[in-house]
Order: sequence, then C-alpha cells, then structure tokens
Amino acid sequence: MDLHAMMAALDLMGSSVASWGWIIPGLVVGLVFSAIPGVSVSMAMAIVLPMSLYMDFFPSVVFLTSVYTGAGFGGSVPAILMNIPGSPTSYATTFDGYAMAKKGQYNEALGYALFASTLCGLLGYVLLLIVVEPLADIVLRIGPFEMFTVALWGMLLLGSLGTKYASRGLVAAGFGVLLGTLGMNTAGFVRATFGMPELLNGIAPVPAMIGLLASGQLLNLATRDYILDAESSREVSLKKILAGCWGTFKYPGVLLRGSIIGIIIGAVPGVGSSVGNLIAYAETKRTSKDSATFGKGNPKGVVAAEAAVASAEGGSMATMLALGIPGGGATAILLAAFLMHNIVPGPNFIQTQKPMVYAIILNNMVQAVLLLVVGIAFIYVACNVVKVRTRYVLPAILVIAVMGTYAVEGSITGPVTLFVFSLIGFALVKFEYPVAAVVVGLLLGRMLETELLRSYQLSGGDLLYIIHRPAAMAIVALMGFSLAMTMIGKRRQARMEAEEAAMMRALENEEVAGVKQ
Repeated sequence: MDLHAMMAALDLMGSSVASWGWIIPGLVVGLVFSAIPGVSVSMAMAIVLPMSLYMDFFPSVVFLTSVYTGAGFGGSVPAILMNIPGSPTSYATTFDGYAMAKKGQYNEALGYALFASTLCGLLGYVLLLIVVEPLADIVLRIGPFEMFTVALWGMLLLGSLGTKYASRGLVAAGFGVLLGTLGMNTAGFVRATFGMPELLNGIAPVPAMIGLLASGQLLNLATRDYILDAESSREVSLKKILAGCWGTFKYPGVLLRGSIIGIIIGAVPGVGSSVGNLIAYAETKRTSKDSATFGKGNPKGVVAAEAAVASAEGGSMATMLALGIPGGGATAILLAAFLMHNIVPGPNFIQTQKPMVYAIILNNMVQAVLLLVVGIAFIYVACNVVKVRTRYVLPAILVIAVMGTYAVEGSITGPVTLFVFSLIGFALVKFEYPVAAVVVGLLLGRMLETELLRSYQLSGGDLLYIIHRPAAMAIVALMGFSLAMTMIGKRRQARMEAEEAAMMRALENEEVAGVKQ
C-alpha cells in the first residue's frame, strides 16, 4: 500500500465537503429502489446517472457508489418479509430469511442481514484497498474455461439446496438451463424464439424470476388476512433488530467464508454476486453440523448469503477500477459515469490517479458503516408492512412488480414475461417441482453455454486444454470435493434419521405392549 497516496486520498476526501452530503441520499435511494421487486440496482443507478453529470467527478462517484452500497442490502427486505427477492442477488436470502419471518423472527432476520452486509461490505473494501493492484494481474488470467467451471459449480449447488425428489430437482434444473439458452447465442444460432423477436436476446431474468417465485407466494398470502397470522408476531421491535445485529458476531467463520467467496466471485467479470450468494449459502450449509436446519430458519443461511452479496461489491469494484471491466450491470453504469467525466479506469488510472482510487475505496468503507444506521431506520419503517392487511398489500405488490418489470424491459415484454412465468411457477409448485432449481438454471444457463463455447473455440476441441489452466483445475477439484462432502453429509443425515425413526418405532411398540399387559 502506498502511504503517500493514502495521505493524499485523505486530503482529497477532506477538501471535497460536497461529496459527504451525497452519501445518505445515495444510500436511501439504493435501499428504496432495490426493496421494490423488479427494480434492480442497475436501474436505480441508471435513473440517477444523469443527475450525477452535473456534479464534479468525486462527488458523482460517491453518490453512485452510495446507491450501489444501499442497493446491496435493500433487496433482502422483501426477500425476508415476503419471500420475494428484490433482486437476483438476494435470492439465497429467502431460503432461511423467510423461514425465520414465518416464525415471527423477521426483526432478528433483518438485523442479521443488515449487520452481515455492513461488516462484510467493509471487509471487502479493506481487502480491496490492500490487493487492488495485484488483483488486476489475477483477473487478467481468468479465461472462459475458469468462468465455465464457476458457473458449473453454481449449477451443482442444486444438489446441495435440497429437494424432496432428486429426480424432479434434476428435471427442473434442466428445464431452467433450456429456458436460459433461448434466443440467439454468441455463435449466432437462434433457438426456440417461436418467431418472436422479443426472444432473440433470451428470456429477461428479472421478470421471469419474480414470476416464478412470487406467484406461489402471493397465492399463499392471499389466503391470509396478514403476512404473519399471529398478532403477537407482528410487533416491530428495534430491540430485536439490534439483537439480530449483535447475534451476527456468533458466526465469524460464516462471515469470513461468505466474504472470501463473495470477493472472488464478484471480481470475475460477468458472474457477480447472484452466483456468489448461492455458492456461499451452499458451502455454509455443507460445512455446518446443523445442515438439516437450513431452509427452516437457520440464521447462518441469512448471514452467509448477505456476506457474499456485500463483499462481492468490493470484488466488482476491483475489476472495474483495475481493468476498466465492469463486473455487472451496476458497475457498468459506474464505468459510464467515469467515461462521461473523461476518466478511463484501468491499469493506467491506478498508477497515475492512485490518491483518487484510494479516496473512492475509503469513501465506500464510510458508506458501509453509515449503511448500518440508515439501514436500521429503513428496516424499522419497512417492517410495518406486516401490520397491513394482505388485501391492501398484495394488489400494491402486483402493481409495483408489473411497473418494475415494464421499466426493466422498457416494453410490454416485461409484464408478459411476468405473467407467463407466474403460470409456470404455479404449475411447478402444484406438482412439487423445485422452483429454486429452475431459477438457478435460468440465471446460469446462458453463461454456461457461452463460456463452454468460448473454451471450445480456444482449445480447438482438445480436452487436454484443461491441463494448461491450473485455476480451472483447482475449481474442478474444489467442486468435486464439495460434491463428495455433500453426498457424505446427506448419507450421514439419512442414516441418523433412519436410526431415530427406528428408535421411535421401538418406543411405540413398547408402549403398546405395556398397555396390553
């Protein structure tokens, strides 16, 4: 780390008083937009981008990165309260977050999510500050085969997420991959568009995901008066939110593992935190002694998912600053803001504008700390949705979701996709096919195909190409190890359940025999 540049960065932050005033508004904008199903962080940043053009460079970057930081957590609010993720990055948060909410522990669940997001966002930027220069060299060595193995690792998580019927899980995953590869691929082949030009770019993932996940959930909520049935569980408690925040310290290993996975996956261009949170969740479940309680309201599931999402922001920023390559849609808009101010990020920017780079990273760390305060206030307001009757909440959610999907696509394609996938989601729930498997397949299908195709072109069809890609071999080895450990864990769990069932039957038989005597 260059201490001289660090001191210059602190001077820059101190002299730019205007930049400090944009942090809180940016966090609030990010929180509100990402909490609305269908309105992604990319869209929130695109909306405020024109406003930032009238600012100086540093305040504009502070404002946009504040929106980015706030949005990283905001999507977990509807994910926990209603089982509807605000964005794909908060998908894994629904697994245990909503299960905790159903038990009346939504205050604590939101506290866990907020503190994990704050702590790991901070950790991600600290690591970014230290490794921003060497990380550029590492990212440059990542090729399509490494990205394919990462995507394949994400697909294998389907086996870890757990389904009642394994065969139906595989069928659902295959169906999701097929959906994800619709349209024109990178080789120019067009498939299954049914003559509709709207499908040439494939199925829009955000409307489809909301349709798949929200349909069953909204039908479920429609049968109730309130989101939570018991009146006593609808209490909004600042004390419980803070207890959840404090409780996050119980899981340092989960926080660290989620952060490392989030930073690494977030630094890979095009992969992003939507894959990182799934991998972090599955790895935490696989390595936990109480893995059977995951999906039933285990706080570690919430902490792992949010830790990966928050730290992935640091990884994406590293790629953008060091190479000028955006890690996802949000950093692509940030890159556009740089270019509009005639600043080109990349290795030259790192070398010549080091104080500015450090100032941006340090300001992101300040944002992560302030997110804790702003986030608690936001949670306290947002939690009051559980006190409103579903007859008012559900129509509002539907209208917001339809408007959000229209805004994402800029045409009627978004709402139509939402409607079609709502029907598909309803059918999947009715016939007990896991919706999660379809969503993961849909999110990763196109990436799998594209990176496999690029790998094939680079290798010329030579399978020994993998020997020359040690990073890919390491990922494959890690994947195999994860899969083996998952299978061993499941077998052990099945044996324990069988022994417990046998013990219960023996006790029942003894009781029956005692009654007869």
